[in-house]
Amino acid sequence: MRALVVVGLLAVIALVFVVVAVVRDSQGNAGTAAGCPEGWPLADLTLRERKDVKINVFNATDQPGLAQSVADEFSNRQFQVKKTGNEKKIDSVAVLRFGPKGVGSAHLLQAYFLNNATPGYDPKRADDTVDVVLGNGFQQLATTTEVNQSLGDSGPPEAPKGSCPSPPAKK
Repeated sequence: MRALVVVGLLAVIALVFVVVAVVRDSQGNAGTAAGCPEGWPLADLTLRERKDVKINVFNATDQPGLAQSVADEFSNRQFQVKKTGNEKKIDSVAVLRFGPKGVGSAHLLQAYFLNNATPGYDPKRADDTVDVVLGNGFQQLATTTEVNQSLGDSGPPEAPKGSCPSPPAKK
């Protein structure tokens, strides 16, 4: 009987500590726009539909016409291709360059490269367009099934280091 009283008393004390800790929590806004340090950009983590994603496609390989052919593939998949061009050669599969407004779009595009594209986050970039820079390691875009699997494996978009998630858009 005495042991039961002691266990009950310890449970009550633990409950009091938990309530006090929750009430006094000074990090309740951590990881949200309200808890964002001053000057940090707000990252748009909205996973957009393909038709709402704006991209530029650049060829950073020795293969002529690659940017245009991949841009055509993206257009056929309902992406908004704004421009194409050439860039200095890179060896990786691809580089995705984006700013705070393009975080969710870059997350979606990453799936088209099976999460093998190098992220190129620029906190000062003001637009929501993502630059897709194709490198020598690029072979082809992922199929719809591969894209869906890749999105499932990668989880939801996350705010890049030095940014905070923006509040969800009101519907």
